[in-house]
Amino acid sequence: MNVKLAYGKRGLDVRIPDGYHTDVIEPQWVEGLTDQPAAVAEALRSPARSEPLRELAGPASKIGIIFSDITRATPYHIIMPALLAELSHVAAENITLFCATGTHRPATKEELDTILGQEIASSFRIVQNDTNDKSLFIHAGNTASGNEIWINRELADCDLKILTGFIEPHFFMGFSGGGKAVMPGMGLLKTIRFNHSIAMLENENARWGITEGNPLWEDVQEAAELLPNLFLLNITLNKNKDITGVFAGDLRMAHRQGSAFAKETAMAPVAEPYDLVITSNSGYPLDLNVYQSVKGMSAAVQIVKEGGEILIAAECWDGIPSNTDYERILMAAESIDELYDYIKLHEQNFQDTWQVFYQVIIQQKANVSLFTDKLDDDIVRRALLTPVDDPDILIEKILEEKGPEARICVLPEGPQTIPYIIK
Repeated sequence: MNVKLAYGKRGLDVRIPDGYHTDVIEPQWVEGLTDQPAAVAEALRSPARSEPLRELAGPASKIGIIFSDITRATPYHIIMPALLAELSHVAAENITLFCATGTHRPATKEELDTILGQEIASSFRIVQNDTNDKSLFIHAGNTASGNEIWINRELADCDLKILTGFIEPHFFMGFSGGGKAVMPGMGLLKTIRFNHSIAMLENENARWGITEGNPLWEDVQEAAELLPNLFLLNITLNKNKDITGVFAGDLRMAHRQGSAFAKETAMAPVAEPYDLVITSNSGYPLDLNVYQSVKGMSAAVQIVKEGGEILIAAECWDGIPSNTDYERILMAAESIDELYDYIKLHEQNFQDTWQVFYQVIIQQKANVSLFTDKLDDDIVRRALLTPVDDPDILIEKILEEKGPEARICVLPEGPQTIPYIIK
């Protein structure tokens, strides 16, 4: 059996030997909407529990539109023109675009052109989140969890804040989208660190597909709602990155509708765990580095046996990436157990430990091998992962070791499909 994994822009074919129990789990196919720009426009005109967007924005209103960085696949070439058309009565100088980088590096000019289109990127003022400069932030209040919510001051000063993004299962937030555009997207490091702390991540509800009762998601939604005058525009996508649903209006209502739609199409129950799970990180642009690829590993670990094998294919053209806390933490340990002790002890010394935390949890359960044709083997080993030169040869080797009764699962779209064991 040959299966094509989402890998970079071109995909990757892997071969599964005959004679083994093999399941291929992909998102339930949903056709892209026939007229996607029109669907976005219609959602903005008939939003959930909200006045139409055009009526919320006066001609002199200061508008802030939050958009995702290059690590997200949101099709802004469709969304942004439709959104701006509904704001055509507002002067361009009154509209600011906010790149929700959170703790990620700033987007380059080329990336902004790719995300927004060159014409839009050059026509509007763009503000990127600088999570380390406290002077750029305002204290909006505290959440029930005790998190001090510091949000970009310019965003907070806008009369109307439009949160955009796409909804998919998220491995500790339940689902992406919603309030994440505000926090962590436009949050101060201190605020993000509290939300992404190990104490929060260890909660049993901080997992794929759970929002209500998930302390991280609840904290994010509360944080966003400390800002008045929010309007949500979220979409769902199929594997071709076509828009399958548009959810606009009230933050909680629209996100709840979008999450329910995503859950029906992107989460799959399985009867029992597998000896080998082969996964991806959904291809370009989501598999740009090892850091982001932990998400694909996390999808696989939901259904792998204790002591089983995970093989992930991720292009990682952006490296680990270098000069990040993620890389520095990985370099500080020589084993996964040592890594866990290190992050527990030094959590407050880094801006970002959550990805390492999940990598530890995954690798304490299963062996993880990474195929990438963009990184040297030594770099992969520095990330405490096993490098793979030829996925087909590794698959054959693992199956020989596991024996003829071995069970295999393939997740061609990685975290676009979240399998779970039926309990």
